Amino acid sequence: MDEKREQLDWVAAAEVEGEKPPEVPPHGPVVWARENLFSSVGSGILTVAGLIVALGFFKGMLGYIFGADRKWDAVATNLRLYFTQAYPEDQYVRVWVAVGVAMALAGLSAAIWRANGRITGYKLGGGSFGLAGGLLTLLLLSPFSWRARLIYLLVALVFIGIGQYLRSVRPKLEVPALGVIVGTLAVLVGSLWVVPYGKHTFVDGQVQPPRPGTVAMTTKLPWTVMLLVMIVAYFVGKAVRDKVSPGLAKGLLSAGWMLLLPIDYFVILRDPALDYGQVFRVDVPIFLAFAVAGSAILWWLSSPHRGEIGRVVAGAMVIGAGVFWLAAAFGLSVRQIVRIDLVMLAVVALAAPTFAGEKAIRRKFIIGWVVILALVNYLAMMVNTPSTVDVPGSFPLGGFSLTLLVASATLMMSFPIGLILALGRTSKMPIFRLLSTTYIEVIRGVPLITILIFFKIILNLFLPDGMVLGNEMAAILGYSLFSAAYLAENVRGGLQSIRKGQYEAAAALGMSTPQTTSFIVLPQALRAVVPPLVSGVIATFKETSLLFIIGLFDFLRIGYVVVGGQTAFVGSQRENLLFVAFIYWIITFSISRSSVQLEKKLGLGER
Repeated sequence: MDEKREQLDWVAAAEVEGEKPPEVPPHGPVVWARENLFSSVGSGILTVAGLIVALGFFKGMLGYIFGADRKWDAVATNLRLYFTQAYPEDQYVRVWVAVGVAMALAGLSAAIWRANGRITGYKLGGGSFGLAGGLLTLLLLSPFSWRARLIYLLVALVFIGIGQYLRSVRPKLEVPALGVIVGTLAVLVGSLWVVPYGKHTFVDGQVQPPRPGTVAMTTKLPWTVMLLVMIVAYFVGKAVRDKVSPGLAKGLLSAGWMLLLPIDYFVILRDPALDYGQVFRVDVPIFLAFAVAGSAILWWLSSPHRGEIGRVVAGAMVIGAGVFWLAAAFGLSVRQIVRIDLVMLAVVALAAPTFAGEKAIRRKFIIGWVVILALVNYLAMMVNTPSTVDVPGSFPLGGFSLTLLVASATLMMSFPIGLILALGRTSKMPIFRLLSTTYIEVIRGVPLITILIFFKIILNLFLPDGMVLGNEMAAILGYSLFSAAYLAENVRGGLQSIRKGQYEAAAALGMSTPQTTSFIVLPQALRAVVPPLVSGVIATFKETSLLFIIGLFDFLRIGYVVVGGQTAFVGSQRENLLFVAFIYWIITFSISRSSVQLEKKLGLGER
């Protein structure tokens, strides 16, 4: 028996030793081109024709962009006008503070969410080859001088050498993706200090001829500080992330991002002139009254033994808040913040049964109510306080900052409205389904520009005496209601993808309908519709260019009308439009790539 086993072991060992590794299939750029571009005669003809068309297009485009008669000074001189329009120079530090808050949140988020992605040397080498290819394209197709061509050629050769080294010698090298991003930003910011981009300035409203040298200190110093703020915030977040609860840290950061827009605009950029006497005499007592009374009511409603009486009371509160609003519209003198707080309390009361349970859960529910109440009252106070920023119009922002404000506010407002509409359209209650379906179909059947004109011109005719909706806020409201209808249809598709077994499992666990929707259905539905949701975000951002048509000084209007109408830059509309289009493309492309990374992380499209 042992002899036979030894023979079998010897035969198996001989077979293993005789095995050869499989041959490596041919690979490389030549093989790839043969398989993908010239796999047949027809494919080769299409490839050659496509290359000819692409080369002709890029040669014409680059020849136009880098032509000697282009007026790119119009863009360089008016960058501040492009991004913040007429924001006063003596208060411009507020703009940098607002940007700094966003950079700090970005650094903290990278640390708390542990942005630990890695990029291989092989992929970095591919990126280096791509940069070299772009430089060689500029070298061959652009109307540069021979000196400039030589510089581009040397830089391209350096990138080719780096790419070849990374791909052939260090293909498995892993570099933190965050380090690559920060390094790229550091190179861009550092170039402001060393590369002679030139100085383009206004003096007493007159355009000055460009001067040689690096950009002005008022540009390079703030951007350097912004980069340092982000880096310091990252290390601060890295130091404290293991000392606090991950859920608490991520929750606070999420709240910070949601509050970034209202805090940046209503508090930092508007600089409200607060009357602290009225604040402590009126605003603080109103907040304390609703905090105490509301907490007591919500504590009673969230009791697990309350039963149907709690839902009846919450419904009565909603009806009462609605009647109160109608009474105020017909002449009842009530402070606006009181009406807002009443509606908030009624809506939160409807959610109270969802948080019914142990005292710890109920305490968190009450704390959440007090925090939300404080934030809403604070922001309402800031909104209703006159601004100290002295600008030609009534709105302190213009240009790209207005475009970004409208897009961000639209996304923040349309998302919850769209969720409610989607849930209403899939509801089993006929009244909610009918109302939601009617709204969605009506809004989707009306052009966006018609809605914007309606909210800008006609809506004020239906408002009570003394109440006027500003053009910017009217545009945000119109955009939000329009985007919500399309978002609702996307979310409805996700809701319909949820299998019946998910609802049955939630019912078996004893979950109520709000709990099932919040914790089981919506997370899965939203995950399934990430691609169309991101497409909606991109479409919303691009549609902000319609602000130009209704007369607002957005990014496009500043470039085409304001800068193009300056005496020194008459005839520069094409350059301005190219710059505006380039900025739009950078942002939308970045959103698209971020969406791809999110889809990979969530495993969408993978089996």
